[in-house]
Amino acid sequence: MKYSKKVLLCMTLILQFGLNMVVPIILCTMLGVWLGKRYDMPLIVAPLFIVGALAGFTNIYKMATKVYKSKEETKGDYVKKNK
Repeated sequence: MKYSKKVLLCMTLILQFGLNMVVPIILCTMLGVWLGKRYDMPLIVAPLFIVGALAGFTNIYKMATKVYKSKEETKGDYVKKNK
């Protein structure tokens, strides 16, 4: 079964969105657990989880705006070529 290039690009984009959200959350949570055990402050996990979620959201927002701008530019090129 052959997949078109657009389908593979969309699947890659979805995978990138997921990784950009999950990786900062996991890393910040792991850092919070480690710091909590090391310095006997178990409540540090919650703020670091929130920081990871905000970092992930920021990554996704930046990537989405970049993809949206590139789509608008290619759409504009298509319109210019067909005139």
